[in-house]
Amino acid sequence: MTASSATEPRIVDEVDVPRSIGRVLDLFEIVLAQGTCNLTSAANAAGLTPTTTLRYLRALETRGYIGRDSSGDFSAGPTALRLAAGLRGGAALDRLISTAQPHLDQLAERTGESSYLAVSDGRTGTYVATAESTRAIRHVGWIGQQVPLDGSALGAALARRGTVVTRIGAVEPDITAMSRALTTAGTLDVAVSIVGPAHRFTEDRRVRHEHALDDTVDELERKLRVNGEDLTS
Repeated sequence: MTASSATEPRIVDEVDVPRSIGRVLDLFEIVLAQGTCNLTSAANAAGLTPTTTLRYLRALETRGYIGRDSSGDFSAGPTALRLAAGLRGGAALDRLISTAQPHLDQLAERTGESSYLAVSDGRTGTYVATAESTRAIRHVGWIGQQVPLDGSALGAALARRGTVVTRIGAVEPDITAMSRALTTAGTLDVAVSIVGPAHRFTEDRRVRHEHALDDTVDELERKLRVNGEDLTS
């Protein structure tokens, strides 16, 4: 080894990148660049066989980096959108948040509890928007926080779309969460939640909160349809 080779920076070229990883990243970039694409167009753009392409796309889909709709088209998934939002990007997520915020505000005012909007990558949920309760004792601080789907109101709501689910102390002690998932949000898994101190969620209030949550999600879904929001890109 010469003195110069010991001190010069090592240049990393494509040879250093495992071929399979490079292909996965290529496909990820293709999906993002096209916004929405099917298997054939992705395979043609990557120069791969459909079988190989599907295998790599499924790997990305499993981790939430891309999503697939009922027609089989691929687009940016919840993980990619969450990461993009953290970098002040993520147009689809930004559109969802801006559309949902007035509804979250109304829900918080109607119930007196903090309301949240969450997206999921299939393994965890991330709270991306909120309207805080105006009460002195209130729940705050979940923006950007990830919660497990297993056992939480959010996870149960996503598994039972159209149904309001209540959980007490599932994520934080003495905290009650009520959640309902949207059925119209492109490839995103989205839910709205009411969260607050458990002692305030009496049986009568839970019934009223459930009606309020149903109304909010129904109105938000109608708004998304009327606006023709494309939450897949």
